[in-house]
Amino acid sequence: METSSKQVALVVGASRGIGRQVAIDLAKNGYSVAVAAKTTSDANKVSPFPPNPNSQQSTISTVEREIKESGGEAIAVVCDTRDYTQIQHMMDQTVRKYGKLDVLVYNSGAIWWSSVENTPMKRFQLMQHVNVEGLYGTVQAALPYFRKNDWTGRIVVISPPIYSRFFRGKTAYAMGKVGMSVLTKGLAMDWEREGKTKMAITSIWPATAIQSAATEDLAREQASELRKPSIFSDAILAILHAPVPEVNGCLELDEDFLRKKGVTDFEKYKVVPQSSPRRIMPLKFPDLTVEEQSDEGRRMDSTKVRPKI
Repeated sequence: METSSKQVALVVGASRGIGRQVAIDLAKNGYSVAVAAKTTSDANKVSPFPPNPNSQQSTISTVEREIKESGGEAIAVVCDTRDYTQIQHMMDQTVRKYGKLDVLVYNSGAIWWSSVENTPMKRFQLMQHVNVEGLYGTVQAALPYFRKNDWTGRIVVISPPIYSRFFRGKTAYAMGKVGMSVLTKGLAMDWEREGKTKMAITSIWPATAIQSAATEDLAREQASELRKPSIFSDAILAILHAPVPEVNGCLELDEDFLRKKGVTDFEKYKVVPQSSPRRIMPLKFPDLTVEEQSDEGRRMDSTKVRPKI
């Protein structure tokens, strides 16, 4: 095993749509990229190539081939994030190949939007397993490698700002996605308290609908409402280049973060030129802090009072 001279990024949920675009753009910007998801294929038999990035033909195998044929470095790693053993194996394979881990992007997700009554238990459990539990397990498995990297690195989570309207009509989905954002907030606080000043975790969410496998119906009916996934990967790259204090523990939107970094022209991101994609997120979000924010009270640490599981 040789340590890569490049920054090493692991993108979990990289087979299609946003995840694929993030992986490809990271590679274009000089990262060695591990692309992870459940399904592989024989990329050499896909014709035409590259496949529709939002179709079932697009897998981590085809994404790996796309990156390599463009002169980048990539490895495809099979992982079902519902299985912690597979998550640990994914981390081991990535570091065995490249010698380290600098960036983790968690894009893996399951979606079902409906009322509580119309969300079966199996759908609810799937979303919690893939979304919040999958993220937690992936972060847990990554932390030892960040420790070996002198606690230098970035984690990017695909999860939303926390606000009440997000719960409406998709409560079961929101429970997991908001839980992912809570992890972003909490882990950032851990690092700040522990003096890990070279680590940052940031959540990011689209301000308008993004062209992806999840928006195929909208793409057929009203493509003018969509932006290209490149806006999302550009925002992630901007987050990775930003100073740690500027992004650690933040819940960002792609467009809003790019505007903060000086971007003003968003025409190139429109699926339909000269269209006006509708913003699906609020312009302003509630402040989650309280006046007593710095008061920890009597801090309890369960590892000090209970044996480890």
